[in-house]
Amino acid sequence: MNKRLWMALACAWAGVAATAHAQKGEPDGDSVVTMYGRVYVMFDIVEAKGGTGPDLPRRNRVSDQSSLLGVRGTESLGGGLKAFFQLETGFSPDGAGGSFAQRNSGVGLQHERFGSVLMGRWDMPFKQTQVAPVDPFTDLSIADITGSAINQGNFSNREQNVVQYWSPQLAGFDVKLAYSANEARTATVNPYKTGASIQYGRGEYYIAYAYEKHHDILDGSVKAGATHTGNGIAGYFRLGPAKLMAQYGTYDGTGLKKQKSYALGLDLVFLQQNHLLVLYQNSKDGGAATLARQPECDAIGIGYRYDFSRRTMFQMNYVKVNNKVGNLCNFGAGTLNITSGADPTGFAAGVRHTF
Repeated sequence: MNKRLWMALACAWAGVAATAHAQKGEPDGDSVVTMYGRVYVMFDIVEAKGGTGPDLPRRNRVSDQSSLLGVRGTESLGGGLKAFFQLETGFSPDGAGGSFAQRNSGVGLQHERFGSVLMGRWDMPFKQTQVAPVDPFTDLSIADITGSAINQGNFSNREQNVVQYWSPQLAGFDVKLAYSANEARTATVNPYKTGASIQYGRGEYYIAYAYEKHHDILDGSVKAGATHTGNGIAGYFRLGPAKLMAQYGTYDGTGLKKQKSYALGLDLVFLQQNHLLVLYQNSKDGGAATLARQPECDAIGIGYRYDFSRRTMFQMNYVKVNNKVGNLCNFGAGTLNITSGADPTGFAAGVRHTF
Protein backbone atom coordinates (compact mmCIF):
# COMPACT_ATOMS: atom_id res chain seq x y z
CA MET A 1 0.00 0.00 0.00
CA ASN A 2 2.75 2.46 0.93
CA LYS A 3 4.62 1.60 -2.27
CA ARG A 4 1.59 2.47 -4.37
CA LEU A 5 1.05 5.76 -2.52
CA TRP A 6 4.64 6.84 -2.95
CA MET A 7 4.48 5.91 -6.63
CA ALA A 8 1.45 8.21 -6.91
CA LEU A 9 3.38 11.01 -5.19
CA ALA A 10 6.29 10.56 -7.59
CA CYS A 11 4.02 10.69 -10.62
CA ALA A 12 2.30 13.79 -9.26
CA TRP A 13 5.65 15.48 -8.61
CA ALA A 14 6.76 14.84 -12.18
CA GLY A 15 3.64 16.33 -13.72
CA VAL A 16 1.93 18.11 -10.75
CA ALA A 17 -1.27 16.36 -11.88
CA ALA A 18 -1.94 12.97 -13.43
CA THR A 19 -5.06 11.79 -15.17
CA ALA A 20 -5.99 8.16 -15.59
CA HIS A 21 -8.86 6.25 -17.21
CA ALA A 22 -10.82 3.82 -15.12
CA GLN A 23 -11.14 0.17 -15.98
CA LYS A 24 -13.57 -0.99 -18.67
CA GLY A 25 -17.16 -1.25 -17.48
CA GLU A 26 -17.09 1.64 -14.94
CA PRO A 27 -19.70 4.41 -15.52
CA ASP A 28 -17.55 7.44 -16.36
CA GLY A 29 -13.99 6.58 -15.50
CA ASP A 30 -12.50 10.10 -15.28
CA SER A 31 -10.02 10.29 -12.39
CA VAL A 32 -7.53 12.98 -11.41
CA VAL A 33 -4.69 12.80 -8.88
CA THR A 34 -2.90 15.99 -7.80
CA MET A 35 -0.01 16.71 -5.48
CA TYR A 36 0.17 19.91 -3.45
CA GLY A 37 2.14 21.29 -0.54
CA ARG A 38 3.43 24.12 1.62
CA VAL A 39 6.85 24.93 3.03
CA TYR A 40 6.74 27.60 5.75
CA VAL A 41 9.60 28.30 8.17
CA MET A 42 10.22 31.23 10.52
CA PHE A 43 13.10 32.51 12.62
CA ASP A 44 11.80 33.32 16.13
CA ILE A 45 13.13 35.42 18.98
CA VAL A 46 11.12 34.61 22.12
CA GLU A 47 11.15 35.16 25.87
CA ALA A 48 8.84 35.29 28.90
CA LYS A 49 9.06 37.58 31.93
CA GLY A 50 7.25 37.82 35.25
CA GLY A 51 5.22 35.12 36.88
CA THR A 52 5.74 32.96 39.92
CA GLY A 53 8.78 31.18 38.45
CA PRO A 54 12.07 32.37 36.96
CA ASP A 55 12.04 34.33 33.71
CA LEU A 56 12.59 32.40 30.49
CA PRO A 57 15.63 34.07 28.91
CA ARG A 58 15.56 35.27 25.32
CA ARG A 59 16.29 32.50 22.84
CA ASN A 60 16.32 31.98 19.08
CA ARG A 61 14.40 29.27 17.23
CA VAL A 62 13.94 28.09 13.67
CA SER A 63 10.30 27.00 13.63
CA ASP A 64 8.24 25.04 11.15
CA GLN A 65 4.79 26.55 10.56
CA SER A 66 2.85 23.44 9.53
CA SER A 67 4.70 22.60 6.34
CA LEU A 68 2.94 19.82 4.48
CA LEU A 69 2.87 17.55 1.44
CA GLY A 70 -0.36 16.07 0.16
CA VAL A 71 -1.92 14.06 -2.62
CA ARG A 72 -5.64 14.15 -3.42
CA GLY A 73 -7.82 12.74 -6.12
CA THR A 74 -11.33 12.24 -7.44
CA GLU A 75 -13.05 9.74 -9.68
CA SER A 76 -16.35 10.31 -11.44
CA LEU A 77 -18.73 7.39 -10.83
CA GLY A 78 -21.65 8.68 -12.91
CA GLY A 79 -25.02 10.12 -11.98
CA GLY A 80 -23.48 13.10 -10.18
CA LEU A 81 -21.52 10.86 -7.79
CA LYS A 82 -17.75 11.09 -7.19
CA ALA A 83 -15.28 9.23 -5.04
CA PHE A 84 -12.55 11.34 -3.44
CA PHE A 85 -9.51 10.84 -1.23
CA GLN A 86 -6.78 12.89 0.40
CA LEU A 87 -3.54 11.92 2.15
CA GLU A 88 -1.77 14.86 3.81
CA THR A 89 1.56 14.62 5.63
CA GLY A 90 3.15 17.25 7.83
CA PHE A 91 6.92 17.55 7.96
CA SER A 92 9.52 19.77 9.63
CA PRO A 93 12.00 21.39 7.22
CA ASP A 94 14.03 22.58 10.24
CA GLY A 95 14.34 19.06 11.68
CA ALA A 96 13.37 15.53 10.85
CA GLY A 97 9.88 15.29 12.33
CA GLY A 98 6.73 14.03 10.69
CA SER A 99 4.85 10.81 10.02
CA PHE A 100 2.87 9.78 6.99
CA ALA A 101 -0.72 11.09 6.54
CA GLN A 102 -1.10 12.50 10.09
CA ARG A 103 -2.85 15.64 8.77
CA ASN A 104 -6.25 15.78 7.01
CA SER A 105 -6.53 12.37 5.38
CA GLY A 106 -9.55 10.33 4.41
CA VAL A 107 -11.78 8.85 1.73
CA GLY A 108 -15.39 9.53 0.86
CA LEU A 109 -18.23 9.92 -1.60
CA GLN A 110 -19.63 13.19 -2.91
CA HIS A 111 -22.94 13.81 -4.68
CA GLU A 112 -23.70 17.12 -6.32
CA ARG A 113 -27.21 17.21 -4.81
CA PHE A 114 -26.85 15.36 -1.49
CA GLY A 115 -23.42 16.37 -0.22
CA SER A 116 -20.35 14.44 0.96
CA VAL A 117 -19.56 11.73 3.51
CA LEU A 118 -15.95 11.37 4.65
CA MET A 119 -14.17 8.92 6.97
CA GLY A 120 -10.62 9.22 8.28
CA ARG A 121 -8.71 11.90 10.18
CA TRP A 122 -9.91 15.46 9.65
CA ASP A 123 -10.40 18.93 11.17
CA MET A 124 -13.62 19.18 13.17
CA PRO A 125 -16.28 21.66 11.97
CA PHE A 126 -15.42 24.04 14.84
CA LYS A 127 -11.84 24.36 13.60
CA GLN A 128 -12.87 24.64 9.96
CA THR A 129 -15.23 27.57 10.58
CA GLN A 130 -13.87 29.43 13.64
CA VAL A 131 -10.10 29.54 13.10
CA ALA A 132 -8.35 30.21 9.78
CA PRO A 133 -11.25 32.09 8.07
CA VAL A 134 -11.13 34.84 10.73
CA ASP A 135 -7.43 34.82 11.68
CA PRO A 136 -5.18 37.27 9.79
CA PHE A 137 -2.28 34.92 10.63
CA THR A 138 -4.28 31.98 9.13
CA ASP A 139 -3.88 29.74 12.20
CA LEU A 140 -0.09 29.74 11.82
CA SER A 141 2.82 31.32 13.75
CA ILE A 142 3.23 32.60 17.31
CA ALA A 143 0.52 35.27 16.85
CA ASP A 144 -2.36 33.03 15.70
CA ILE A 145 -5.86 32.87 17.15
CA THR A 146 -5.43 29.71 19.24
CA GLY A 147 -3.04 31.43 21.67
CA SER A 148 -5.77 33.12 23.69
CA ALA A 149 -9.14 32.52 22.04
CA ILE A 150 -11.07 29.27 21.34
CA ASN A 151 -10.09 27.76 24.70
CA GLN A 152 -6.43 27.99 23.75
CA GLY A 153 -6.81 25.50 20.91
CA ASN A 154 -8.74 22.80 22.77
CA PHE A 155 -11.62 23.40 20.36
CA SER A 156 -9.36 23.65 17.32
CA ASN A 157 -9.00 19.92 16.77
CA ARG A 158 -8.10 17.49 14.03
CA GLU A 159 -9.70 14.22 15.09
CA GLN A 160 -8.89 10.67 14.10
CA ASN A 161 -11.51 7.92 13.66
CA VAL A 162 -13.94 10.56 12.46
CA VAL A 163 -17.01 10.46 10.22
CA GLN A 164 -18.15 13.75 8.70
CA TYR A 165 -21.05 14.92 6.53
CA TRP A 166 -20.76 18.10 4.45
CA SER A 167 -23.93 19.41 2.87
CA PRO A 168 -24.03 21.04 -0.55
CA GLN A 169 -24.43 24.81 -0.51
CA LEU A 170 -28.06 25.90 -0.52
CA ALA A 171 -28.95 29.59 -0.84
CA GLY A 172 -25.46 30.43 0.41
CA PHE A 173 -25.64 28.15 3.49
CA ASP A 174 -23.85 24.88 4.14
CA VAL A 175 -23.72 22.54 7.12
CA LYS A 176 -21.03 20.22 8.52
CA LEU A 177 -21.58 17.37 11.02
CA ALA A 178 -18.88 15.25 12.68
CA TYR A 179 -18.55 12.30 15.04
CA SER A 180 -15.24 11.03 16.44
CA ALA A 181 -15.83 7.39 17.38
CA ASN A 182 -15.67 6.05 20.94
CA GLU A 183 -13.04 3.42 20.16
CA ALA A 184 -11.49 3.82 23.64
CA ARG A 185 -14.73 2.95 25.46
CA THR A 186 -14.42 0.77 28.56
CA ALA A 187 -16.76 -0.28 31.35
CA THR A 188 -16.15 3.06 33.10
CA VAL A 189 -15.52 5.66 30.37
CA ASN A 190 -17.10 6.45 27.01
CA PRO A 191 -14.90 9.08 25.32
CA TYR A 192 -16.11 10.60 22.06
CA LYS A 193 -16.55 13.97 20.37
CA THR A 194 -19.33 15.44 18.26
CA GLY A 195 -19.43 18.69 16.32
CA ALA A 196 -21.53 20.74 13.93
CA SER A 197 -21.40 24.04 12.10
CA ILE A 198 -23.46 26.19 9.78
CA GLN A 199 -21.89 28.88 7.65
CA TYR A 200 -23.06 31.47 5.17
CA GLY A 201 -21.24 33.48 2.54
CA ARG A 202 -17.79 33.56 1.00
CA GLY A 203 -15.60 36.17 -0.67
CA GLU A 204 -16.79 39.58 0.54
CA TYR A 205 -18.55 38.38 3.70
CA TYR A 206 -18.79 35.31 5.92
CA ILE A 207 -20.54 34.26 9.13
CA ALA A 208 -20.50 30.88 10.89
CA TYR A 209 -21.71 29.21 14.08
CA ALA A 210 -20.09 26.04 15.47
CA TYR A 211 -20.70 23.65 18.36
CA GLU A 212 -18.51 20.89 19.77
CA LYS A 213 -18.96 18.46 22.66
CA HIS A 214 -16.28 16.37 24.41
CA HIS A 215 -17.70 13.45 26.42
CA ASP A 216 -15.48 11.88 29.11
CA ILE A 217 -12.57 14.00 27.81
CA LEU A 218 -10.76 16.89 29.50
CA ASP A 219 -8.13 18.89 27.60
CA GLY A 220 -7.52 16.01 25.22
CA SER A 221 -7.23 13.28 27.87
CA VAL A 222 -9.79 10.65 28.85
CA LYS A 223 -11.51 11.48 32.14
CA ALA A 224 -14.66 9.80 33.41
CA GLY A 225 -17.57 12.15 34.00
CA ALA A 226 -15.97 15.15 32.26
CA THR A 227 -18.34 16.67 29.71
CA HIS A 228 -17.32 19.90 27.99
CA THR A 229 -18.92 21.98 25.26
CA GLY A 230 -17.73 24.81 23.07
CA ASN A 231 -19.81 27.34 21.15
CA GLY A 232 -18.44 29.86 18.71
CA ILE A 233 -19.55 32.47 16.22
CA ALA A 234 -17.17 33.94 13.68
CA GLY A 235 -17.37 36.27 10.72
CA TYR A 236 -15.67 38.74 8.46
CA PHE A 237 -16.50 41.32 5.83
CA ARG A 238 -14.40 43.24 3.36
CA LEU A 239 -14.48 47.02 3.30
CA GLY A 240 -12.37 48.28 0.41
CA PRO A 241 -8.78 47.13 1.01
CA ALA A 242 -9.56 45.95 4.58
CA LYS A 243 -10.79 42.58 5.79
CA LEU A 244 -12.34 42.94 9.26
CA MET A 245 -12.64 39.73 11.30
CA ALA A 246 -14.14 38.69 14.64
CA GLN A 247 -14.70 35.55 16.71
CA TYR A 248 -16.51 35.02 20.01
CA GLY A 249 -16.67 31.75 21.90
CA THR A 250 -17.65 30.14 25.18
CA TYR A 251 -16.33 26.99 26.84
CA ASP A 252 -18.26 25.26 29.59
CA GLY A 253 -17.45 22.06 31.42
CA THR A 254 -17.86 19.87 34.46
CA GLY A 255 -16.62 21.71 37.56
CA LEU A 256 -15.49 24.77 35.58
CA LYS A 257 -16.68 28.33 35.40
CA LYS A 258 -17.70 29.27 31.86
CA GLN A 259 -14.79 30.66 29.86
CA LYS A 260 -15.51 33.54 27.48
CA SER A 261 -13.11 34.68 24.78
CA TYR A 262 -13.05 36.86 21.71
CA ALA A 263 -10.72 37.95 18.94
CA LEU A 264 -10.73 40.98 16.61
CA GLY A 265 -8.62 40.91 13.47
CA LEU A 266 -7.59 43.11 10.54
CA ASP A 267 -5.90 42.39 7.22
CA LEU A 268 -5.28 45.71 5.46
CA VAL A 269 -3.86 45.64 1.93
CA PHE A 270 -1.81 48.64 0.82
CA LEU A 271 0.38 49.29 -2.21
CA GLN A 272 -1.06 46.15 -3.84
CA GLN A 273 1.22 43.46 -2.38
CA ASN A 274 1.65 44.66 1.21
CA HIS A 275 -0.49 43.59 4.18
CA LEU A 276 -0.80 45.01 7.68
CA LEU A 277 -2.02 42.26 10.04
CA VAL A 278 -3.47 42.87 13.51
CA LEU A 279 -5.12 40.46 15.96
CA TYR A 280 -6.29 41.27 19.48
CA GLN A 281 -7.42 38.39 21.70
CA ASN A 282 -8.98 38.29 25.16
CA SER A 283 -9.95 35.39 27.43
CA LYS A 284 -11.53 35.33 30.89
CA ASP A 285 -12.64 32.71 33.42
CA GLY A 286 -12.72 28.99 32.78
CA GLY A 287 -10.90 27.81 35.92
CA ALA A 288 -12.34 25.64 38.68
CA ALA A 289 -15.65 27.08 39.84
CA THR A 290 -14.29 27.24 43.42
CA LEU A 291 -11.41 29.59 42.52
CA ALA A 292 -11.75 33.09 43.97
CA ARG A 293 -9.72 34.64 41.14
CA GLN A 294 -10.40 33.27 37.68
CA PRO A 295 -7.83 33.26 34.84
CA GLU A 296 -7.74 36.40 32.73
CA CYS A 297 -5.43 37.35 29.87
CA ASP A 298 -5.13 39.05 26.51
CA ALA A 299 -2.67 39.26 23.62
CA ILE A 300 -1.90 41.60 20.75
CA GLY A 301 -0.28 40.45 17.52
CA ILE A 302 0.98 42.75 14.75
CA GLY A 303 2.36 41.52 11.46
CA TYR A 304 3.55 42.57 8.02
CA ARG A 305 3.25 40.41 4.88
CA TYR A 306 4.63 40.94 1.41
CA ASP A 307 3.25 38.81 -1.42
CA PHE A 308 5.92 38.19 -4.03
CA SER A 309 3.36 36.13 -5.95
CA ARG A 310 0.24 34.07 -5.28
CA ARG A 311 2.48 31.23 -4.06
CA THR A 312 5.39 32.95 -2.28
CA MET A 313 5.33 35.47 0.56
CA PHE A 314 7.47 36.99 3.29
CA GLN A 315 5.98 37.63 6.72
CA MET A 316 7.11 39.00 10.08
CA ASN A 317 5.06 39.04 13.29
CA TYR A 318 5.29 40.47 16.79
CA VAL A 319 3.14 39.26 19.69
CA LYS A 320 2.84 40.31 23.31
CA VAL A 321 0.87 38.15 25.79
CA ASN A 322 -0.39 39.54 29.10
CA ASN A 323 -1.45 36.94 31.70
CA LYS A 324 -3.22 39.06 34.30
CA VAL A 325 -4.33 36.04 36.38
CA GLY A 326 -3.00 32.53 35.76
CA ASN A 327 -1.14 31.34 32.68
CA LEU A 328 -4.03 30.68 30.33
CA CYS A 329 -2.68 32.59 27.30
CA ASN A 330 0.44 31.75 25.30
CA PHE A 331 1.73 31.81 21.73
CA GLY A 332 -0.54 30.33 19.10
CA ALA A 333 2.24 28.01 17.90
CA GLY A 334 5.51 27.12 19.61
CA THR A 335 4.20 27.76 23.11
CA LEU A 336 6.54 28.44 26.03
CA ASN A 337 6.47 26.57 29.35
CA ILE A 338 5.37 29.44 31.60
CA THR A 339 4.28 29.85 35.20
CA SER A 340 1.27 31.77 36.51
CA GLY A 341 1.43 35.44 35.55
CA ALA A 342 4.29 35.08 33.06
CA ASP A 343 4.06 37.08 29.83
CA PRO A 344 5.54 35.62 26.61
CA THR A 345 6.84 38.02 23.97
CA GLY A 346 8.04 37.06 20.53
CA PHE A 347 9.17 38.23 17.10
CA ALA A 348 9.16 35.97 14.04
CA ALA A 349 10.06 36.36 10.37
CA GLY A 350 10.04 33.86 7.55
CA VAL A 351 9.02 32.73 4.07
CA ARG A 352 6.09 30.60 2.90
CA HIS A 353 5.87 28.88 -0.47
CA THR A 354 2.89 26.85 -1.65
CA PHE A 355 2.65 24.55 -4.65
